[in-house]
Amino acid sequence: MDHRLADLLQLLELEPLEVNLFRGESRDIGAPQVFGGQVLGQALTAAAATVAGRVVHSLHAYFLRRGDINAPIVYQVDRSLDGHSFSNRRVVAIQHGEQIFNMTTSFQVTEGGYDHQIDMPQVPPPEGLPDPAPAPELLEKLPDKVRRFFSHTRPFEFRLVQPVDYLRPKPAPPLRQIWVRAVGGRLGDDEMLHRRLLAYVSDFFLLDTATLPHGTSFLKPSLIMATIDHAMWFHRPLRVDDWLLCAMDSPSASGARGFARASIFARDGRLVASAAQEGLIRQR
Repeated sequence: MDHRLADLLQLLELEPLEVNLFRGESRDIGAPQVFGGQVLGQALTAAAATVAGRVVHSLHAYFLRRGDINAPIVYQVDRSLDGHSFSNRRVVAIQHGEQIFNMTTSFQVTEGGYDHQIDMPQVPPPEGLPDPAPAPELLEKLPDKVRRFFSHTRPFEFRLVQPVDYLRPKPAPPLRQIWVRAVGGRLGDDEMLHRRLLAYVSDFFLLDTATLPHGTSFLKPSLIMATIDHAMWFHRPLRVDDWLLCAMDSPSASGARGFARASIFARDGRLVASAAQEGLIRQR
């Protein structure tokens, strides 16, 4: 297994402290605070540790405070419901005695029912698209903040259907499609693992989609961006070790907030998940 993915899998595992109480560590990915996807993934780990025989189908989370990369995060789970088909959990993440995040998530027994979905957009396959990482010679010329973000090795690889120039952004429609896949080959068949990893990576590009019409990007020092809330729905079995297409759009930005949503498709066209996010987008 690739060492980057192995490190992420270790990061998503938590230390049990007491019944319904867990502790996790953090990783520095080049951002000034704990990456939101890390907290999502760890919170799902905590919730899933209290559920048996059911798989997560939705989550709704709020990011309350910036996480400190240098301090552990404690996750407290409330077992809100264990019904005939569904289990509901509320997870609170705590650092330095304060809540930094809370999430409600629901698990369901696997069962059949009506089945329909929207069509996957017609886009080029990932093999024909370039890696969005800057070339090494360009990386050396970038400001420290930008170089730090792009030089960090990641456990996922991305292929952008629409190229984005983060350093010289121009106004564009609020639409984006990105192929994403975990590095390092095939993972196991644990559905919960694949859903935790998708939750982790879902926080990478969503909110940035809301900046596209305005000719700016998260790398501009004049722009403040932070996730406020994040929701996901898991529709069908998925694998993050094969390419997934994240088709994103931003219907609205107003009141210093941007809203974005994503339909996530397996390579065979199945709609496997949906996501939505609202975040702060404020000019200094």
